[in-house]
Amino acid sequence: MRLNNVEIEDTFAEAFPMYIGRFIITASTRRWALASAQEAKGLGVSATLGPGEAGIEREVTRDESPDNRPGYILDVGHRQRKELNYWLIARIRKGVLPTPTTSAFDAMPKEMAHYSIEVKDTPIQLFGDGFEEIVERKGRAVYKIPRMDGFFFIETKLGIARGIAGGNFLILGESQAATLMAAEVAVDAIKEIPYVFNPCAGGIAASGTKVGGKKYTEAVATTNDAYCASLRDRVKETKIPSGVNCVYEIFVNGLNLVSVEKAMKVGIETATTVSGVKKITAGNYGGTLGNILIPLKKVLEIN
Repeated sequence: MRLNNVEIEDTFAEAFPMYIGRFIITASTRRWALASAQEAKGLGVSATLGPGEAGIEREVTRDESPDNRPGYILDVGHRQRKELNYWLIARIRKGVLPTPTTSAFDAMPKEMAHYSIEVKDTPIQLFGDGFEEIVERKGRAVYKIPRMDGFFFIETKLGIARGIAGGNFLILGESQAATLMAAEVAVDAIKEIPYVFNPCAGGIAASGTKVGGKKYTEAVATTNDAYCASLRDRVKETKIPSGVNCVYEIFVNGLNLVSVEKAMKVGIETATTVSGVKKITAGNYGGTLGNILIPLKKVLEIN
């Protein structure tokens, strides 16, 4: 299959279930809302190492936010429910609560929520040291927690979805510059799709991985040598075609499979419009990573 004269390999992305929390961080200005979102996202890059995955889904307008202030939606995910509960609270406690003027509100659509995390008795509520109280803001029950610049407001419950992680596609290009440009415009296009996020810095992964290791067998994940152009002449099973000198991977996580597939579609379509892109493929690992298969051909047929 070819799209915009770019080869689309007949393969699939291997995805897996993930628990995901979704909340809005607001602040008095866009600067502080973004600073808090970036801090709370932290090292939210990989499902193979703590503290799980996280990504800034998108910016929200004053009209969209619960307190009519600038804000950002942050998604936090983990394969294990107990771990997600811990890391979601930890990210808010360390990345949001200390940041000037911030508040945090649940952003999980009710129909997508599988369960809720109670903020009660967590380090967030206990920070109030007995001075905190529950009040109502815009029809939401929130903790009003005193801090030096006023109050930190956070909704008393945060919804959690049973989402999807590991949707992905790889962009193979003739140069680093062309491939990176294709990845950048693909990520920008994906930002227009609701309920999905890219967990890597800037939404793009240079360090694609395989499950386990050849030499370091104790490793959980190691470099995906088959897609390293620099190893083309050293790896028998290389998947780097002639003329390809760079590969970037884009991961897509989301609250449901439909959203992930839509995001992959627009990302792939946009990437193939960039001159120098030679091939699009996807990461799969023979079922060792996940049991949710997302064929690229099916994705591109979505209306």
